[in-house]
Amino acid sequence: MLPFHKEEVMAVCEGTKRRKVSGGLRGCRRSEAGKMKLEPCIVLRSLVLGDNNRLKRVPEEEGDDDCFAISFVRGGRHEAGAAAAPRYSLLREVGRGSYGVVYEAVARKTGARVAVKRLQCDAPENVELALAEFWALTSLENRHQNVVQLEECVLQRNGLAQKMSHGNKRSKQYLRLVETSLKGEQDDVIASNEGERILGYPEEPCYLWFVMEFCEGGDLNQYILSRRPDPQTNRSFMRQLTSAVAFLHKNNIVHRDLKPDNILISQKSGSPVLKVADFGLSKVCAGLNTKTCEEHPAAGADVSNQNNMVNINKFWLSSACGSDFYMAPEVWEGHYTAKADIFALGIIIWAMIERITFIDAESKRELLGTYIRQGAEIVPVGEALLENPKMVLHIPQKARSSMSEGVKKLLQDMLAVNPQDRPDALQLELRMDQVTCAA
Repeated sequence: MLPFHKEEVMAVCEGTKRRKVSGGLRGCRRSEAGKMKLEPCIVLRSLVLGDNNRLKRVPEEEGDDDCFAISFVRGGRHEAGAAAAPRYSLLREVGRGSYGVVYEAVARKTGARVAVKRLQCDAPENVELALAEFWALTSLENRHQNVVQLEECVLQRNGLAQKMSHGNKRSKQYLRLVETSLKGEQDDVIASNEGERILGYPEEPCYLWFVMEFCEGGDLNQYILSRRPDPQTNRSFMRQLTSAVAFLHKNNIVHRDLKPDNILISQKSGSPVLKVADFGLSKVCAGLNTKTCEEHPAAGADVSNQNNMVNINKFWLSSACGSDFYMAPEVWEGHYTAKADIFALGIIIWAMIERITFIDAESKRELLGTYIRQGAEIVPVGEALLENPKMVLHIPQKARSSMSEGVKKLLQDMLAVNPQDRPDALQLELRMDQVTCAA
C-alpha cells in the first residue's frame, strides 16, 4: 500500500482538510448546505428568433438550433425584454453548496415539478465538478428508476444559453470548459479588478444549468430519521441502493461520493423510491487505460462505445475525495477502484438499519453514518481500518438490533479492509436479493 499521511488527505470538492471539532465529533466533507431560503423567482425561457434587439442569437458555429435565454422575474415582472413564454419557473431554493444552487422549479408547459441545479463555472475545480456530473449523466443510454434522471443541461453565458450535448465539438464554449477542466489551475485563472475569472471568459460568469427530476421526499437522512424503524422499508431501500450501484458500475461510472445526503427520495408512485444523485465527484471510466483513469480527469468526456464491456474494478483512481464517514481505507491513501463505492454503501446500509448517527460539525444536522469510538473521539470506519487492518467490526453494533445472519455477513464482506475481499456490484445485487428475501 502507498504511505498514508493523514494530515495531507484533502477533499476535492472543497479543498479543505478534514477537521476535528469539540466533543469528539468530526466534520465531514459536504457539497450541500442545509439552509433553505426563498429568493426571487427565476425563469428559463425559449429564445425568440424574431426582432428582439435586446437578445442575441448564439453564432451557428458555437451551438445548435436548441437555444435558450435566461430571464429573471422580480415582483411579478420580467426583466429586460422577455417575449417568449418561460420554459421553467424557479420556485424556491432548496439547497446550496460551495459551487452551486439547487432550486425547485415547475415546467410551464406540463406543470411538472423539476429540480434545477445552477453551477457557476468560475474556477477550474468548479468546471471539473460540473462537467463530471454532466458526463456521467449523459453517458447513460438507459434510465434506471434508482438513479436521478437528467432532463437537459444548458450552458449560459452573457444572458444567452445553449443546450449542452455530449461531446459537442461545435460549441466553442463547451470546448473551452473541457480545456479548462483539463488544464486545472495551472494557467487558467487571472486577476482582474473584479476578482479572479477564467482566462478568456467575459466579465459575466458562465453557468451550467441541470434540469432533473424533482424528489419531494428529501434525502435519505431526512426520510429515515423522521420515521419509526420499518424493517420492510429497510429491505426495500437495500435492494434499491444495490441495484442503482450495479447499474452505474455496469455503465462504467464510479460515484465516489455515496452518502445519505446524495440519496434522494421520490414518492410519486406512492411508495418511496430512492434516487442516487450528485455526480460531481463521479468518474466515467469507459475507454480509458485500465491502469488509471484519474490522471486525466476530463478524458471521460468522450465515451465512444458504451457497449464495450470492461471490468470497472480494474480502473485505478488516485484522488482522495468523498466524505470522511463513508470513505474506504484505500481512498484515504488515494489509490482505489470502484470497490470503494461498495464500502460506502456498506456504511450507509449499516447506519440505516441500526440508525447510527453523528452530528455534522458545520450544519449541526444529525446524519446517518457508522463510526468507531476511540476514547472520547469517533473515527470513520475506513480510517480506523487503515490504521488497524486486523480490527474486527462488531456488526450489529447495538445489542437489541434485529439483523439476520445473512445481512450481517454481507455487511462484513462489503466493509472488508482488502477491496479484493468485497463483492463487486453485480455480485452484491444478487446477494442482497437473497438475504432480504430470506429475512
